[in-house]
Amino acid sequence: MNEITLWFVFYKDQLLMVQHNDGYHIPASEEPPVKVPIGSTVHSIGNLKGMPCKAYALHTPISGEEAPQRVMMGLRASYDHLPFEEYYKGGKAFEILNWDQNTRYCPSCGVPTHQISDIGKKCPECRQEFYPHISPATIVRITRGDSILMVRARNFRGTYYGLVAGFLEAGETLEECVHREVMEETGIRIKNLKYFGSQPWPYPSGVMIGFTAEYESGDIKLQDEELCAGAFFDRDNLPEIPRKMSLARTLIDDWINQ
Repeated sequence: MNEITLWFVFYKDQLLMVQHNDGYHIPASEEPPVKVPIGSTVHSIGNLKGMPCKAYALHTPISGEEAPQRVMMGLRASYDHLPFEEYYKGGKAFEILNWDQNTRYCPSCGVPTHQISDIGKKCPECRQEFYPHISPATIVRITRGDSILMVRARNFRGTYYGLVAGFLEAGETLEECVHREVMEETGIRIKNLKYFGSQPWPYPSGVMIGFTAEYESGDIKLQDEELCAGAFFDRDNLPEIPRKMSLARTLIDDWINQ
């Protein structure tokens, strides 16, 4: 007899959820809730609530016509509907599926790779091994007295403001990355840089490393290619801020509550 498994089923970034009396949940059953397509690998991604978790990808979306209680929803949007631990595990599932899709063939010799562990593949020809690639990015909360620096990136969806952030470059430390991004994007200098915390960011495969800092000197000169607005704001005149799912919001809320 098979054991009850939590099935994280994706079509692109759309996650399959099932509606229960208490809200939406990840499907839990002995067998996959949707037939595993030919060519899709079923990945083991750990355990949750005492149940094994597995993930696989669909080639086509499914509809709720045959089972109205089922729905497919974008991973970001699922944050507002799933219990946090199920959304969190869904993020890992999405990262593993993204890694699987991008490592089907060896980038050096083009030979199909073989899976050697839950998070490992190997080329049978040149023997290279491949593991999930995580892209680190830094994000920093900059304060000046009782105000906080908020910026709006040109690629933001919606009208909210966020914090200065950027990807780590080869050969630099996390601290160097923060100072560089702040200078490039705003033209100001900062001091008292301190580590705050981190957060997996599965969109599609990142990790955010958060810092706090204080304004030191300089006038704001926005990097036009990246930002369309930015200024220091007091607590009583904040612009629209990011959703609670993000580390940016955690950093901002921490400052508001101080």
